Amino acid sequence: MIAENILIDFLKRFDEYPFLVKVKEKEYLIGEGKPTFTVNFHKMIPIGELMTSTSLALGEAYMDGTLEIEGDLYDALDHFLGQMGKFRTDERILKKLIFSSTAKKNQEREVRSHYDLGNDFYRLWLDETMSYSCGYFKNEEDTLYQAQVNKVDYILEKLHLTAGMTLLDIGCGWGFLLIEAAKKYGVYGMGITLSVEQYKEAQRRIAEQGLEEVVRVELMDYRDLPKCKIQFDRVVSVGMVEHVGRENYQLFLDCVSKVLKPGGLFLLHFISALKEHPGDAWIKKYIFPGGMVPSLREMLSCASEDDFHTLDVEDLRLHYNRTLLCWLANYREHLNEIREKFDERFIRMWDMYLASCAATFHNGIIDLHQMLMSKGINNELPLVRWY
Repeated sequence: MIAENILIDFLKRFDEYPFLVKVKEKEYLIGEGKPTFTVNFHKMIPIGELMTSTSLALGEAYMDGTLEIEGDLYDALDHFLGQMGKFRTDERILKKLIFSSTAKKNQEREVRSHYDLGNDFYRLWLDETMSYSCGYFKNEEDTLYQAQVNKVDYILEKLHLTAGMTLLDIGCGWGFLLIEAAKKYGVYGMGITLSVEQYKEAQRRIAEQGLEEVVRVELMDYRDLPKCKIQFDRVVSVGMVEHVGRENYQLFLDCVSKVLKPGGLFLLHFISALKEHPGDAWIKKYIFPGGMVPSLREMLSCASEDDFHTLDVEDLRLHYNRTLLCWLANYREHLNEIREKFDERFIRMWDMYLASCAATFHNGIIDLHQMLMSKGINNELPLVRWY
C-alpha cells in the first residue's frame, strides 16, 4: 500500500492532462476532467527506478507488459511526453549508458545494432524508396511515398545541382537520394554508410538502375573521408550527424569542409533540440545506442569555424510527426510478419519507439532542421530562394 501511494504521488506531477491509473482493483484520477486514457499497472514499479530514469522504468514496464495503455498509445504519449521536463534522470548512475564511447569501432557497432536489423524488416513499414528520415508533405493528400520523393526532390533543388557535378552523401542509407540525383541531374554520386545491410541493398539498387558508372557506395566512417583525397561540388547528410556524438560535431564539419570545394554547397538535415541535452536513457539503451541530438545553435557555431556561410535554415518538425505516424500505421499493419522475425518484447518496444518519437516531435521536445551552407562565399547562386 505504501509503494502504491508513492507511485501515485510520483505520477501526480504529470497532471496537465487528465488520465486514469489502475493499480490492482483501485483507480486514481490524475489531473482534472474526463480521462483520455488509462495506465494499467499489473506490477508495481519501484520508486527508485522511476527516480533513476523515469523513461527507462516506464519504457521497460511497457515492453514487459507489466504496464498497459488502455486507449490510443500515441495519444497517451502525446499527452505524457509533453511533460518530459518532469521526468527524472540520474546521469551519475547512467553515465556509461548516456555517454558512450565515440571511438570508431564502438560507433560502428552502435549504428549496425539499429540499421542492420534486416532490410526485410525495414521494407515492411518504410515506403518503396526505403527512406528512413523525415518526409516532406507538400499536399494534404500526399502519401508517405510521395512525401519521401518530395523530400529528396526538395533537397536536390536546394543543392542547385547541374550535370557533371560530384555529390557526396554522408550516411546514404539505402541509396535513394544518390540514385535520384544521378537520374534527374546527371551528377556523379558517392555515398558512405556504416551499415552492411544498407550497403548491400544500395549496391543492388544502383546495379538495378544501371548506374554503376556514376554512383557508388562505400562502407566508410566519415572520419576517413579526407584520406580519400576527393573533392566534391556538393555534400549532403540526412539524419546522420545524430550518431557522431557531441564531442565530434566540430570534427564532423571539419571533415565535410576538407572534401567540399570552395563555394560548394552543403545541406545538413538533422534532428535537433532547442537546447543541449544528453539524450533519453530508454532510447539510448534500446533504439539508438550512442545517439545524441544536437541543438541548432551548436551546428551553426561549429559551421562558422569552418567558414561555412549559412544560406538557409528550415524547420520541418511537423513533417516528421506525420512521417512517424505513417510508419507506425504501416508497422502495425505488418505485425504478423514482424512476429515471425522478433519476439513480443521487441514488437512492443518498436511500437513504443515510433509512437513516442511522433509525440516528441508534436510537442517540440525534438525538432527537425535543414541547414543549407556554402563553403566560403558563393556569389553565383540566385538572389532569391530558387527552390
